[in-house]
Amino acid sequence: MAKINRLSQLDLNQHYSYADYMTWQLDDMIELIKGKIMLMSPAPNVKHQGISVNFTRLLANHFRHKPCKVFAAPFDVRLYDRKKSVLTSQDIHTVVQPDLCVICNPELLDSQGCNGAPDWIIEILSKGNAKREMKLKYEIYQESGVTEYWLVYPEEQAIYQFVLNDERQYRLKHMYANDDIAVPHLFPDLQLDVNEIFDL
Repeated sequence: MAKINRLSQLDLNQHYSYADYMTWQLDDMIELIKGKIMLMSPAPNVKHQGISVNFTRLLANHFRHKPCKVFAAPFDVRLYDRKKSVLTSQDIHTVVQPDLCVICNPELLDSQGCNGAPDWIIEILSKGNAKREMKLKYEIYQESGVTEYWLVYPEEQAIYQFVLNDERQYRLKHMYANDDIAVPHLFPDLQLDVNEIFDL
């Protein structure tokens, strides 16, 4: 089998599995969404990176010496329908790299990343990824059972907080902006100053 080290060697209309993904040696950053290759946006801009660093610092300080762990992109998260048990690599067709995620179940972690739904995912929107995060990933995170999902809007300096309800559907719990204190549903002892998140 030929070594895959260029995106042009792959058929963007074909469906691939995580087993395929693991054999590729690409310079391009990609995600696999239900078997389809999705190109990630070009390198995040300064504002995106600054917000990510602020979140990482605040969350890392909070979860230090606690069972839950914080991971920032690039970090592979393999997802599948929560009704299914842990799948083998050839049966997994979605691999994403959230900007940040919090994982409280150590059994989901292996040497390759996370195998299953993190407890909390934060995605920071940019011009190139807004549609994917707002629609495709919203649906995938909901289907796979990510309990809490935050969408961060850098230009508006706003955060939309989605939480799974009893029917396992996302509902918008809160919109944070300006001088608000953002509080994760899962971690009510964590209080995040929105101004500090967007302080670049």
